[in-house]
Amino acid sequence: MRQAKTGWKWAIALFSLLLTALIWIQGLQESFERPSVAPKISLMQTEMAVSASSSIPESIHDVFLGSEPQEKLYQALKKIPFEQLEDRQRLLLAVLEESEDEQKLFLKNNFKYKNFETVRSYILDRQKGKETNEFPDINEIELDPLLYQVSCSTLGFPDEKCIDQKYNSNSAIKLLTSQLLPFFASFVGSIFLIRYAFIFLRNKNTPWPEMISPPLSLIDMVLLISGGFVVIGEVVFPALIIPITDLLFNNLSSPLKESVRVFIGYCSMTIGPLLIIRYQLKGLVAPEIDGGWLQWKIKPIKEGLLKSISGWLMIMPLVLLIGWLMNEIIGDQGGSNPLLELVLGSDEFIPLFLLLITTVVLAPAFEELVFRGILLPVLVSKVGKISGVLLSALIFALAHLSVGELPPLFVLGIGLGLMRLSSGRLFPCALMHSLWNGVTFISLLLVG
Repeated sequence: MRQAKTGWKWAIALFSLLLTALIWIQGLQESFERPSVAPKISLMQTEMAVSASSSIPESIHDVFLGSEPQEKLYQALKKIPFEQLEDRQRLLLAVLEESEDEQKLFLKNNFKYKNFETVRSYILDRQKGKETNEFPDINEIELDPLLYQVSCSTLGFPDEKCIDQKYNSNSAIKLLTSQLLPFFASFVGSIFLIRYAFIFLRNKNTPWPEMISPPLSLIDMVLLISGGFVVIGEVVFPALIIPITDLLFNNLSSPLKESVRVFIGYCSMTIGPLLIIRYQLKGLVAPEIDGGWLQWKIKPIKEGLLKSISGWLMIMPLVLLIGWLMNEIIGDQGGSNPLLELVLGSDEFIPLFLLLITTVVLAPAFEELVFRGILLPVLVSKVGKISGVLLSALIFALAHLSVGELPPLFVLGIGLGLMRLSSGRLFPCALMHSLWNGVTFISLLLVG
């Protein structure tokens, strides 16, 4: 009877592994077709630089804005294929363009938005030599402050009329924060890394706690990751629940509908793996282990918080470095997480709150439970610490189905794995993961 049960486990595991390979290969291939958010973020940062230029002292312009941010905005817009230009981008290009022939090309087609048409008429009148003595106030024409400023200034009206100083000051604060935060985090993290490397080389590092692993096999891990996380979590349950969600919430406006879809979809994704973990641990007789098999060990909270912050700081320069190297060597591979696009495109509280809960609470807790709570300890018990950390980090990175994000996620997975080994707890890993996602979320909000 026991051999029959083991045979079924092997059969299901191999079948799940085959499906996982097919799903991951297809998902990674499709990631090449998904657009990267990097160009969009870069364009938004350039727009912020144009707005912030009037509020940042000239002495530090080159450091934070570079030279001629308005010219950089023009060059960034010119790189977008004409057929992919949105109306706002097309109007910005027309305003910034010095060649009248090029302007006519951008203004050839009418705009759907009547206030864009107003600016278009001013530009065309100027081309015909007509004098433009007045320009509507921003509350009359209802353009966004950047487009209003650039249009108004280019048409020759004074800065007092064209510039919304409050908006520009806010843009300067956001821009400086978005640039200084990763810089200081990487700087401090580099110091921490050098310090820990020095301690390690002098053999004065504190011994790591013993890794407690539940007595599960590698076949159990295949069933958990391939069967539960991938096949059931990423394919079966979402295929059943998402259509029902779309039907129930079809009347919601975008982006609320998309954020509800993401939230419910992610919740449904966790059901299969959590049920498998419960089944796998249910029959095990746990010895007297502090924190149980999963080793959450939430208390002491302060120590866990400090460990998570130091871990985040140390992994920051490494992830940024590998991301920069990959971009320099291979270029932008695209395939950004669709959640990033949703955050950039949302400006309502409820959609952003649902996305925040998903990315900063649900994802870190669930993924750390699976990858560092169960998978990593079992791998370490079977193949050793180094191989276990590397293998769990690779599976973690592959599970996100993005070729462009795979190397940085692999490095992040190594950092989270080392946090699990060095702390002997799962709680700091979840906090560190949450902190990483949270800072990324805030950075997107600042830019968007």
